[in-house]
Amino acid sequence: MTDADSPTLVGGRYELGGLLGRGGMAEVRKGTDTRLGRVVAVKRLRTDLASDATFQARFRREAQSSASLNHPSIVSTYDTGEEISDDGVAQPYIVMEFVAGRTLRDVLHEGRKILPERALEITSGVLSALDYSHRAGIIHRDIKPGNVMLTPSGDVKVMDFGIARAISEASSTMTQTAAVVGTAQYLSPEQARGEVVDSRSDVYSAGCLLYELLTGRPPFVGDSPVAVAYQHVREQAQRPSELDPTLAPEIDQIVMKSLAKRVEDRYQSAAQMRSDIERYLAGRPVQAPVIPDEAEQPTAGATPAVPPPTRRVPETAAPERGPRRGPWIAAIVALLVALLLVAVWFVNRVDLFEDPPTDKAIPNVAGETQDVARTELADAGFRVAGQVESQTSDTVEEGLVIGTDPSGDTFADPGTTITLIVSTGPETVMLPDVTGDTCDEALAQLAEFDARCEDVPSDEEKGTVVAMDPEGGNGGEFAPGTVVTLQVSLGPKQVPNVVGSTRTEAEAAIRAQGFEPDAIPTEDRTKAFGEVVRQSPAEGRTLRQGDTVTIVYNTYRAPEPPPETTEPPATDPPTTEEPDPGGGLIP
Repeated sequence: MTDADSPTLVGGRYELGGLLGRGGMAEVRKGTDTRLGRVVAVKRLRTDLASDATFQARFRREAQSSASLNHPSIVSTYDTGEEISDDGVAQPYIVMEFVAGRTLRDVLHEGRKILPERALEITSGVLSALDYSHRAGIIHRDIKPGNVMLTPSGDVKVMDFGIARAISEASSTMTQTAAVVGTAQYLSPEQARGEVVDSRSDVYSAGCLLYELLTGRPPFVGDSPVAVAYQHVREQAQRPSELDPTLAPEIDQIVMKSLAKRVEDRYQSAAQMRSDIERYLAGRPVQAPVIPDEAEQPTAGATPAVPPPTRRVPETAAPERGPRRGPWIAAIVALLVALLLVAVWFVNRVDLFEDPPTDKAIPNVAGETQDVARTELADAGFRVAGQVESQTSDTVEEGLVIGTDPSGDTFADPGTTITLIVSTGPETVMLPDVTGDTCDEALAQLAEFDARCEDVPSDEEKGTVVAMDPEGGNGGEFAPGTVVTLQVSLGPKQVPNVVGSTRTEAEAAIRAQGFEPDAIPTEDRTKAFGEVVRQSPAEGRTLRQGDTVTIVYNTYRAPEPPPETTEPPATDPPTTEEPDPGGGLIP
């Protein structure tokens, strides 16, 4: 590999820049897509891990899976490939969306207080991403503050889909398990026991994340990963309100349900947990059960807080060698405790005393018709509830199955009743009737729609909405963003003075005011041809839009005078008298 700080071209297309982060398995660098000119993040697997052919195949498969996830709360994957390193090893890489922001780990390390409502909003964004990935058949397995980013605008971005799954599948020995030591504080009990996990494991990890956002610390802390794993399996976490008394009881209910040891007692899907969070933020009751008081529900293993009897020992009776034996006794006790924890962890991991699981995977029937979904679930050995749960969806066609409760690709006992979640199509909103309001008033009421005003002739008061398309009221519901056209009255206008203008000019002026002209011919020898000689109503009268204005125009044409002609002068007619031979005239 080239020097970390020198520009390197990956895949012949991506120019690497500065280091963004480095984990136990990979490094992430800021890069530039030289073809599209956009900033990206390039994650490359370590060379020593990339030399394993099995891990390469799993990495590529998981990279393809993560590339199929397209959700606003998931860091997008643009491209995948492999680059031959200097020692001849094919080194896989993933090109991802570059997100400007900080991880929740950075935010928590600053020690600043996160408001409970903001902590719930962030967790809701994480659960939205998890719900989407679970429906696509991908379990994250490594939800923690370091894998969640906040953009400058406050949006949530979940990272590292797919990689965690490939690593967990590759881990089969105690040494390899050390690869997940850094995430011990967010492991579900079934992960700590080395069992097969499903989407409810991500729900538990999301509960640990919410716990830390609310209280500033994870639900369990210890001196070693084994000690923390033991607590996840056997001990009950403190309520968040015990660390921060200002937290509401409903927040305790949500957190403690997500942290239930038995997967059956947890939220059965990320969508269920997110729905409860949204209920709380909206001021509605949550579905998580009420937690009984400490006095009613003692913690397992707790002993009455009664001080043991004390006996005064004279100072002269104190053993002389007591202080020297103390460190040895403490060291022996610590060693025994450590051995006990390792033994408990090992027994739970190999499942020596537990019956093999009998749960079956619930088929993922998202996108199927109800009949097909019922058949697939019945064939897999599950019962299907007669009533379906309706839910809006912008992506799933009305009548098709969105998912199931419990969700698909999770595990349940054969015979478990499965409820189908069926799409009712996009979310709809009631369209109110705003006729009679002004344009501004109407637009304020139609904020969820794409409403626009257009002027139309009308006899109503100027600026009043006289009609809307589509019509409002009557219980009509439409998708948010639907275009709604509001027809706004131009208001009544005055009749213009058109006497003296030509018929063509008069009709144009009348129509410009929103009226209809009616032209009547007449003959008036005192007016020019085509001139308007009268109008009704007269100038200045107020009429409703569309009313008629009558004009009388002249059709008389004065006859043209005959053209002047020039005639030749009259001449005397020739005489018929003959000359007299005698020199006189003979009549």
